[in-house]
Amino acid sequence: MKADLLIAGGGLGGCAAAMAACSKGVKVIMTEETDWIGGQVTSQGVPPDEHRWIEEFGCTKRYRDYREKVRETYLSTMEVKEYGKVLNPGNGLVSNICHDPRVTLHVLNEMLLPYKLTGQLVILRHTKVSSVQKEGSRIQKIILVNEKTGINEEIEAPFYIDATEAGDLLPLAGMEYVTGAEAKAETGEPHALRAADPSDIQAFTYVLGMEYREGEDHIIPEPDMYSFWREFHPDIWPDKLLSFHAPHPITKEKRTYTLFKGGEGFPLWEYRRIFDEGQFNTPYHAGDVTLMNWPQNDYFLGNIYDVSEEAREKNLYQGKQLSLSLLYWLQTEAPRPDGGKGYSGLMLRKDLFETEDGLAKAAYIRESRRIKAEYTIVEQDVSPDFNEGKTGKRYEDRVGIGSYSIDLHPSMAGKTYLDIKALPFYIPLGALIPKDAENLLTGCKNIGTTHITNGCYRLHPVEWNIGEACGALVAYCINHHTQPKAVRKDKQLLKQFQQVLQEDGVELEWPF
Repeated sequence: MKADLLIAGGGLGGCAAAMAACSKGVKVIMTEETDWIGGQVTSQGVPPDEHRWIEEFGCTKRYRDYREKVRETYLSTMEVKEYGKVLNPGNGLVSNICHDPRVTLHVLNEMLLPYKLTGQLVILRHTKVSSVQKEGSRIQKIILVNEKTGINEEIEAPFYIDATEAGDLLPLAGMEYVTGAEAKAETGEPHALRAADPSDIQAFTYVLGMEYREGEDHIIPEPDMYSFWREFHPDIWPDKLLSFHAPHPITKEKRTYTLFKGGEGFPLWEYRRIFDEGQFNTPYHAGDVTLMNWPQNDYFLGNIYDVSEEAREKNLYQGKQLSLSLLYWLQTEAPRPDGGKGYSGLMLRKDLFETEDGLAKAAYIRESRRIKAEYTIVEQDVSPDFNEGKTGKRYEDRVGIGSYSIDLHPSMAGKTYLDIKALPFYIPLGALIPKDAENLLTGCKNIGTTHITNGCYRLHPVEWNIGEACGALVAYCINHHTQPKAVRKDKQLLKQFQQVLQEDGVELEWPF
């Protein structure tokens, strides 16, 4: 098979890259390991986590179109009652647009459909890269394998984008990359470790969906590892992991949670609620639905990349068991405000992800392998302690903008939260280009950040912007017979490319 561009990974970055490249006439092949495109917002079950200006500015036009199509799907297919300024289907606390992952799946397929109808875009599901042939600084071809059929495909393309969730092409291509935490001597970051620690990688999470049906009994069978997780008390935790107490991400003090609003503490149920039944008239009585992506089911006992296959399978299994054990604890033992125990009406919604165990199709990976980039984003670039204005470092080669605090979850190395302020920031083109490859770009969480700045560059609208910039750059290089590094180094080419991005609705400035 031949194409102009091979995108490995069908998450938000991969889909945005495909849209941008296809819109300029580029023929694209995109792979996806599961049967759902969309990555963290669909197969991993994490509703959009966004900044406070997102309804007005601070993302690309395509991302804004995606958000509006999500709302239009609800408004056109369901009877929606009166709502506020904007429709938030779940009225979740984490976002203005908490919604069912199947809606994003529908929307992304719709946005990509015009290119699929003509054969310009081919999406290979259940497919991953098995090997990469790289000669010098150029990738020549890759071998794909369909994990359901076992069939191999050889792909040759002049350009490649690694939009996988963990930077999977990097080791296969023999490229330099970083995992975990860098040393302070290397980055100069105030919050970096004294010595580098490749194992200091943030927890991953297996998300599941729950509906609450008061007065009913939906208790699942006791999970195999429940006795272990029920008693597990990490050193970095103020109580047992399965409890309504966890460290406050900023202060590290003991923080109290509750399941529903009205109890003592932060209401977990509303945090990532994706269906607020009070907003809809439905012929069938449906309860509220929420997604479990909470402090209590972050898994930090071992990693799932750059480890043996045995260790990988063990940690995936234990991560799933943690989430199921948390559900079982909530159903049977969680203390209620009325003095009772357990919420037996919590129903595991297996239909939500279309999986046998009811868990998301894939683990939510917060921290990927990261390239040795032409430019590495460091804490000083985004910290208010190092920038006098209202934004972070304004790179000459900026290809987008984003905003989020530096938010690091507990890690495989036993480190607790790090949650510190970051200014609204810019995305430098140099962070998307590896030093040791000419025709590969990075389109997900594998860009040139550090362990610390990964904490603010890993969220939904930023990943989308990164992918869209990569797809647009490939199209620009093909149409102008040039290469990514040349575009960055040549001021005239860079200015022309940035103009193309702006004409396509990619914001390069904060309006502050």
